[in-house]
Amino acid sequence: MFIAIIGTKLSGKSTVQRYLKSSQFPGNIRDEPVTFTSAVGMSEYTTRNWRSNFVTLDLNNIEDLQLFVKRPFFMLVSVDAPLLDRYMRYNGLQKFVHLHVVNDFDTIASLHSHLDDLDLLDPDRLRPSWDTYFMTLASLASMRSNCMKRRVGAILVRDKRIVATGYNGTPRGMINCNEGGCAQCNGTASHNEACLCLHAEENALLEAGRERIGAGAILYCNTCPCLTCTVKIVQMGVTEVVYSLSYKVDDASARIFRDAGVQLRRHAPPPGPEDI
Repeated sequence: MFIAIIGTKLSGKSTVQRYLKSSQFPGNIRDEPVTFTSAVGMSEYTTRNWRSNFVTLDLNNIEDLQLFVKRPFFMLVSVDAPLLDRYMRYNGLQKFVHLHVVNDFDTIASLHSHLDDLDLLDPDRLRPSWDTYFMTLASLASMRSNCMKRRVGAILVRDKRIVATGYNGTPRGMINCNEGGCAQCNGTASHNEACLCLHAEENALLEAGRERIGAGAILYCNTCPCLTCTVKIVQMGVTEVVYSLSYKVDDASARIFRDAGVQLRRHAPPPGPEDI
């Protein structure tokens, strides 16, 4: 007998296949799989050896199945499972996913085009580039921020070594911004009351100091620096700034960096599981 198993994703098709091989076909099914380049080749082989037992998961379209349904030794088994069960099994696999692709395309060509854009073979997906590595750390640093306006993180790097990290918030020893330490950020400031929060870039620069920054330093920031931070970055001798998210004064900051000979570029890592 030749049994082909079809069914929905995560319904248990492979489990049924293993059951048949171990319990129903013991000693009467090939231990080593036979491979074919086409369904025609599979049909010819199983027809010649119809007294043996075979099971497959690889007949998944009508054209291929039509070669077999006329055979008296062929059985098609459909395996399904409740949606909630399949969903729970899928969630168990999600933690291992590197990239999630939603196939809502009308044509195969459209799907192929989307896959071309994703560049699945980009090695950055399995081992992050230095840019992705440091930008991820900058985003992690931003999670320490308590500023009520936005969370920003910065990583100061030289020779691929971290010199200092920073995130935005009120100065050391003061009440945290989210506890009311900065009236400006909390919307309670008087007309002339300035923001008290230090920016992530400022904190990283202050932590490092000009002597530790040295030549060739790169600043990674999850948000493009504001004008105030831009002039301080230039003054401290940083030679390159890499950012991820845009800010409202990007053009002005870019002009200052350009005039000062500081390279500014935006980093866009390959999409992760939650991005596609």
